[in-house]
Amino acid sequence: MQRTLQPELLDSLPPDHPDARHSRRDLRLINRIMGNHRWFARTLPSLQRAGERALELGAGTGELGIRLAAAGVQEAGLDLSPRPGDWPAAAEWHQHDLLQFEDFDRYPVIIGNLIFHQFSPDDLAGLGRKLRGSARLIVACEPLRLRGFQTLFALLAPLFGANPVTLHDARVSIAAGFRDGELPTALGLDDGHWDFRCHTTALGAYRMVAIRRP
Repeated sequence: MQRTLQPELLDSLPPDHPDARHSRRDLRLINRIMGNHRWFARTLPSLQRAGERALELGAGTGELGIRLAAAGVQEAGLDLSPRPGDWPAAAEWHQHDLLQFEDFDRYPVIIGNLIFHQFSPDDLAGLGRKLRGSARLIVACEPLRLRGFQTLFALLAPLFGANPVTLHDARVSIAAGFRDGELPTALGLDDGHWDFRCHTTALGAYRMVAIRRP
């Protein structure tokens, strides 16, 4: 199954559209079922050094950042959407296109949950050049690209009331996901300067931890 990119419907909807609200509810449930937020909360505190600030790419409605703040992770958010009302008061929020963002050098820790798969190889290469210049740690969770997970999601989604936007976007997201060492390769994290590990889960998550060598 080759990696293919198509637009996700949620990105084209106004934030207050009923389908957008329903799809965001579905995404919260999907993250909970896959255990994505739990994995970040387990993984990051032991890897983030004292005084290091983290930046979450595509922080969205802020659920992950709020959970990580409770776990002691110092995090800022970066997203096209405005700052969520319940985003921690002491945490920064950048409303900006991440591909045009120029302040990555302020954040040695980069977090991405279901965001890197949205970008083309050229965009990932350009983003990787920026991140390699300043990041010490990159932690990401993405869709695992397997056709069987598209079929499985289509069968299970009606059980939790997923709407058509979610059904479409899940299929598209899986098709744009990653396998093996594809994400570190796309970001240009060569093994001469980075130690990275990628693993997958039975529920369709592809997870990467990349640490710059001293």
